Amino acid sequence: MATSDIYETAFDEDVQNDTTNQCPECDGRVATNVAETVCEECGLVLEDERIDHGPEWRSFSDDEQNRERTGAPLTATRHDRGLSTEIGRGTDANGNQLSGRKRRQLGRLRREQSRGRFQSKAERNLAHGLGEVRRISSALDLAETICDQACRLFRSAQNEDLLRGQSIEAMAAASVHGACRCNGLSRTFDDVTEPARVGQVRVRAAYQTLNTELGLPAKPVRPSGFIPQLASKLDIPERIRHRARQLADQAESAGVTAGVDPTGFAAACLYKAGCDAGRLMIQSDVARAANVSTVTIRTHRDTLNELAM
Repeated sequence: MATSDIYETAFDEDVQNDTTNQCPECDGRVATNVAETVCEECGLVLEDERIDHGPEWRSFSDDEQNRERTGAPLTATRHDRGLSTEIGRGTDANGNQLSGRKRRQLGRLRREQSRGRFQSKAERNLAHGLGEVRRISSALDLAETICDQACRLFRSAQNEDLLRGQSIEAMAAASVHGACRCNGLSRTFDDVTEPARVGQVRVRAAYQTLNTELGLPAKPVRPSGFIPQLASKLDIPERIRHRARQLADQAESAGVTAGVDPTGFAAACLYKAGCDAGRLMIQSDVARAANVSTVTIRTHRDTLNELAM
């Protein structure tokens, strides 16, 4: 049959004509639907009670929510997409204690499974890198969607052979930072490298490689995004936070925040808002919370004063 004939003929996905078999009674055309196979001429039922490929059962109560045998969905946070099998310890599927002989047998099976878990060195590196991404994301209390994006970014880096000359830990931390930047989250290199096992210099180099080679759609970091974090460290009340955010929004609208450290500018907004509200603010404490110098605080404060004039 020509390809054009296939597209010119309409069909129903629920009803399929079986051209190989004919009706044994009248030699008519046989049609098969989701329930049975019948003859279109005489109506003879050739086959019924077909296999149902849908769910095994439906659950209408909270007690039966876990009665599914489909398993967990595919995830990008695992090197095998979450399709691996885990061998339990001590108990069987019903919760009964296993005998000593059975536990020793399962221990041997678990050892052989761990040995054959990875098919290559690249797959082993991928598993290690994705584990680092999950650990850093958990330490930063990031959302699951951000963690998934960071894992996909690490996969892309490995597929593009960007791990050559880079540390796996540094590339994992850079992937987390890149996912945060692409979603506009206020996470600095200091925040990402604190739970990481490498220094900030190596994380910066890995992130520059990701940004250059993959062309990340990174969003600019706004100083207003760092105000809640700094305000929590300094125990600043809500009214001063609100005023500091207004100052940051005004500065961003005026374009004076371009090319400056967003953390230092956010600290200057908090310092000015606290001083205007009559709260005693020590520059060294604010600078220490933002990991900047007191000179940076004073410089940005003068910029805010000029903007207010």
